[in-house]
Amino acid sequence: GLRKAVDDGHLSFAFIDLLFPEPVSFTSRTYQEATAQHGLTPGDVQLIHEAVGLPVPEMEDRVREDDEAMFPIGQMVKGMGMDSSVMARVLRVYGENMRRVAQAEPQFYHAYIEEPMVASGMSETQMRELASQLSTQLLQQAESLILWLYRRHREHFTMEHLVEHAESALEQAGLTPPREAKPPAIAFLDLVGYTRLTEEQGDDAAAELAASLGGFVQSHSRRHGGRPVKWLGDGVMFYFPSAEEAVRCALEMVREAPAAGLPQAHVGVNAGSVVFRDGDYFGRTVNIAARIAAQAGAGQVLVSEDIASLGEPDGISYRELGSFVLKGLAEPATLFAAASAAEAHSA
Repeated sequence: GLRKAVDDGHLSFAFIDLLFPEPVSFTSRTYQEATAQHGLTPGDVQLIHEAVGLPVPEMEDRVREDDEAMFPIGQMVKGMGMDSSVMARVLRVYGENMRRVAQAEPQFYHAYIEEPMVASGMSETQMRELASQLSTQLLQQAESLILWLYRRHREHFTMEHLVEHAESALEQAGLTPPREAKPPAIAFLDLVGYTRLTEEQGDDAAAELAASLGGFVQSHSRRHGGRPVKWLGDGVMFYFPSAEEAVRCALEMVREAPAAGLPQAHVGVNAGSVVFRDGDYFGRTVNIAARIAAQAGAGQVLVSEDIASLGEPDGISYRELGSFVLKGLAEPATLFAAASAAEAHSA
C-alpha cells in the first residue's frame, strides 16, 4: 500500500532525510552501566524520564547519544543533596513546558504551512517536498528562539529575585525604611457562553477563540504588572503583585472583551498570601478567587472583602452585594461589585 502510494505520487517521504539529517545513534553503554558509572540508581533513571515525560528505558537498553546529557545532570543534583521528590518537581516543570512547545509546533506547521499549500492547489507530494525544505530552516530558528526566550525570561526573573533579596537585606540592616506590606492578588476570568459556542460553531472555533483570548489577556495583564498563570479552556488565572492593579485590569478586560471579538467576560478577584510552587500559585486565596469568579455575572467584576478592605483606588468604587455561600468555605463570604467611577455614576 505505501509503495503504491509513493509510486503513484500520492505520498512522499522526502522530508525524512531533511528533517533528520543526522539520525541519533546509540552508545556502547547500557543504561545499567551508565547509571552505575554516575552514581545513580535505576530508580533515578525512571524518576527522571517520568518527570520530563519521556518513555522509561529498560536498564539493558543501550543509551541514546542525546540521552547522555541526563546522567551528569542527575549526578550533579544528587551531589547537591537534593531529594528525589524535589528533583522530580524541578524536572517536571522543564518537561511539561518543553512538551507543550514541541506538541504545539506540528499543529502550527500543519495549520499555517501545510494547509495553505494544499489549498493553493498543490498535491500532497508537492506540498510535502516543499514544506520539508522549509522545515529544516524553521527547526533551526525554533531552537534559537527557545534559547533566546529562555535566557531573556531567566534574566528577568533572576533579577527580580535578587532585587527582593537586596531590599530585604537593606531593611534588616536598618538602612532603608520597611516596605508597606501589601498582599498580592489572584484573579480568574471566564468567558460567558463558551460551551454554547463550542456546540454551535465547533471545536475549531472554540480553539481559535481561546487563542484570541490568550493574546488579549497577556497584553492587558502586562500593562498592570500582572501575568497569566495558567489557561483553563474558557478562562484564565492571573497573578498580580498589586491588588489595586488587579481590579483595574479586571475592569478593563471585562469592558474591552466584546470590542476584541470575545464573548462577555466576568472576573473574580481576591487578595492574600499565596504559595508559589513549580510555576503555579496555591492556597486559600487562589481557591476563593475561583469561587468568586463563579458567582460573577456577565460583564461583572466581583471582589472579596479582603480587596475592599484595602480601600477604593482612585476612579474605582465597590458596592457591597451581601453574603454568599462559596463552595468549600465554612462561612459565607461578603462580596463586592467593582466598577469604574464613570460606570458607578451612570448606574
